[in-house]
Amino acid sequence: MRLLNELIGKEVLDNSASIMGKIKDVELDTSTNRLEALIVKKGGISESIGISKNEIIIPFEMINRIGDKIILKQEINEAELVIEELENEL
Repeated sequence: MRLLNELIGKEVLDNSASIMGKIKDVELDTSTNRLEALIVKKGGISESIGISKNEIIIPFEMINRIGDKIILKQEINEAELVIEELENEL
């Protein structure tokens, strides 16, 4: 899928230009072909050698701009994202 190939590996920045990580995968609603969320692998040395399990899920609504980098509308509180993700699974 073209969208997936274009997004994987792009850096994600919060609204203060702090690097959140890089896109590892995306969540799509297959019935509408709508992008639902980005799965971002957090940076660091463990990420660069492929052993990091630290991922955050960023809902599509939090994306401000998609270009060479992904820019978010606001800073992300990772604890809130985890809670949101768990609520959506229930």
